[in-house]
Amino acid sequence: MHNLALALHDNGNEVTGSDDAIFEPSKSRLEAAGLLPATLGWDTSRIDESIDCVVLGMHAKADNPELNKALEMGIEVISYPELIYRQSENKTRVVIAGSHGKTTITSMVLHVMNYLSRSVDYLVGAQLEGFDRMVRISDDADFMIIEGDEYLTSPLDLKPKFLWYKPNIALISGISWDHINVFKTEEDYNFQFERFIESIIAGGSVTYNQQDDTLRAMVENSSATIRKFPYTLPRHEIIDGVTYLETEEGPLPLEIFGDHNLSNLEGARWICQQLGVDIFDFYEAIATFKGAAKRMQRVKSSSYEWIKDFAHAPSKVKATAAAVKKQYSNRHVVAILELHTYSSLNPDFIQRYQGTLSSADEAVVFYDPEALEIKGLPPMHKEKIQIAFGRDDLQVFTHPGELETRVKDYFEGNSLLLFMSSGNYGGIDLKPYGG
Repeated sequence: MHNLALALHDNGNEVTGSDDAIFEPSKSRLEAAGLLPATLGWDTSRIDESIDCVVLGMHAKADNPELNKALEMGIEVISYPELIYRQSENKTRVVIAGSHGKTTITSMVLHVMNYLSRSVDYLVGAQLEGFDRMVRISDDADFMIIEGDEYLTSPLDLKPKFLWYKPNIALISGISWDHINVFKTEEDYNFQFERFIESIIAGGSVTYNQQDDTLRAMVENSSATIRKFPYTLPRHEIIDGVTYLETEEGPLPLEIFGDHNLSNLEGARWICQQLGVDIFDFYEAIATFKGAAKRMQRVKSSSYEWIKDFAHAPSKVKATAAAVKKQYSNRHVVAILELHTYSSLNPDFIQRYQGTLSSADEAVVFYDPEALEIKGLPPMHKEKIQIAFGRDDLQVFTHPGELETRVKDYFEGNSLLLFMSSGNYGGIDLKPYGG
C-alpha cells in the first residue's frame, strides 16, 4: 500500500493515508515524499468532501471508522487490485500467480526488462536491486507486470486479488494449499486458480509449470479459449558450488541456485519471450539476477555467509532446504524455520511439514507462543512439532534469547545457516553476521 501511495504521488495525485502502525522502510519513504501521517491511528476528520476515492487495504477491518464514514458520505471505496486494474485497463497485463515462486518470477521478468532498458509498469511484492519502488504506474508503458496474489482483496471484497486483473498473459508457478484461515479445504483453494484461468482474456495465454500434477491437469482440462505453454526444469549442472544453465551458446553461470529457482527462471523466460525479448538477450540479462529480497538471498560479511528465504509453506520449505544442501553439499547445513503464519501454526495443517527439513544436517524450529494466542490457536507442545516434522533431533525454541544463543554457536562453528520465515524470529539480532 505504501508503494502504491508513492506511485500515485509520483504521477501528480494528491495522496493522504492512515494506518495504525508503519514500519521501516515504509516510514522513511513516506516521510521523504511528505506522505507520512502526522499521527498513527484512525481519525474520521480525515474523511471529507475533498476526497475523490478511498483505496482500502486488507489491514483495515470492516468496522474501521474512517471506512464507515467514507461509505456514509458516498465516497467511492475501491481496493488496490481494482485500482491497479483501472490504471492498466488499456495495457497488456501480465499476471504472475502461484502458491510460491510468483515474487521471484515477477522479479526476474522485471530485472530482464530493466536490464534491456524496456519501460514497463509493475506491481511486485519484494524490493529489487535497481528499483526504488515496488509499484510503477505510468502513461507511457505498454505492459503492466503484476504479481498476482490469491489472498483476499479487502474487508469488503472477499475474493482473491488476482481475479481483478484479467490478464492477457498469465503464468502459474504451482499450486500448494495455503491461507487455510480463508480457504478451509484444499479443493476450495485450488478452485481459486481455476477461476483465475477462466479470468484470462480470450485469446490470451497461460504459461504453467507442468511438473505440478494438479496444475497441469487443471490447465489441460480448462475449456478457456487461451493458448497454453507448459514449462519444466531447464538443463543445468553444479560445478564447485556454482550453477550453470545449459544454453545454445554454452554453459551460463548463474547467481541463483536450486531446482525451484531454475524452474522459476524457465517460466520467466517464457514470459519474456511473449514480451518480445530475444532468447540470447534474456540469457545475458538473467545471468546478473541475484534474487529478490529475502528470496533465497545470500548474505555475506567478512567472516560469515548465510541464506535467508521467505519460505513458510511446506512445499517451499522442503524445496529450499533441499536446494541449499544440494548447492553446498560440502557444508554442514542448519535449517532454521520460524512458524509464523496462521497455516503453519495450525495443529491440523502442521502435519504437512512431515519430512520438509530432512535434507538439512541439523534443523531448528522457532515459534512465539504469543502468536498462537493472537491468532486464536491452541497451545502447541514441542513434542508435537518434532513428530509433525518427522525428526527426533529437531530443536524447538520458543524464546528469542535462547534461539539467538544457539544461532551464535552455529555461526562460530562455521555451519551454513538457512533462515526461513515471513517473520523476524522474535527480533533476534543478526547484524553481527551481516544481517
